[in-house]
Amino acid sequence: MSILFFVHQRGAIVDIACDGRVLVEQVHILRNVHGSTKKFHAREEDETLDAIKRCGEQYASQVQRVFLGDGDAMVLSTRRLMSILNAIQTHLPKVRRVSTYCLPRNLRKKTVQELQDMRDAGLSIAYVGAESGDDEVLQKVNKGETFESTRDALDKLGSAGINRSVMLLNGLGGRVFSSQHAKNSARLVNLTQPEFLATLVVSFPQGEDRFRQGFPQWEPLNQRELFGEMEQFLQALELTRTVFRSDHASNWLVLKGVLGAEKDRLLQQVRQAIDQPNTARLRHEWERGL
Repeated sequence: MSILFFVHQRGAIVDIACDGRVLVEQVHILRNVHGSTKKFHAREEDETLDAIKRCGEQYASQVQRVFLGDGDAMVLSTRRLMSILNAIQTHLPKVRRVSTYCLPRNLRKKTVQELQDMRDAGLSIAYVGAESGDDEVLQKVNKGETFESTRDALDKLGSAGINRSVMLLNGLGGRVFSSQHAKNSARLVNLTQPEFLATLVVSFPQGEDRFRQGFPQWEPLNQRELFGEMEQFLQALELTRTVFRSDHASNWLVLKGVLGAEKDRLLQQVRQAIDQPNTARLRHEWERGL
């Protein structure tokens, strides 16, 4: 059981979980623009550092993990990130893991040495929302990234010793680009060998209209087609030691394993879902929480 409570109105949330305490430190502030478009701006540095200090005064012996939110902390300067990481080390000495989201483009101006310094200061994992490894799909969805920009970012993080957790979206290419989306997404992770890999099913809780403006030919995959795309993706993977999870609420079929050691077992699960869905222990629609 987890208990959530706020330490600061716009700041830290501490989640008391079974494996210790997790601090979510807000380094960005989310605001609505014209009532619909959401944008982030950096929180004042002194405010962030003060929040860390005050959390340390109350929870220094309990917090073991810190997540830098509510946006991509890598957009901040290296100096500012080092200031935050050093404050965490000073005021929360029991912390063993600091993590953040990371858009590939926000690493373009950061060197491997700068990332190594962040790793030495406690940054241990970056969650990279690659979404696809296919340039055509990335252009259609206006991702602002390419295969090469994502590969370069993942290679930089890996060279710096920061663990990489890559997220891909099953079904993002629709019917037209499904095969190339699967193939090139597999090629991306094969070349970069991330430590963690996750797949989610693309979904639009607020509707598809805005998405279709840039991708008018997009047609959603049905359940069987999603499994077919997943089969093609898994079949093309050549990973040596990557923890794989496809257990987000959006997924019909829960998959967990280590690739490539458990590739055959995972493929067998997917093929069972394709050929015998009634025996595959698929989630019900109400269980997907979308």
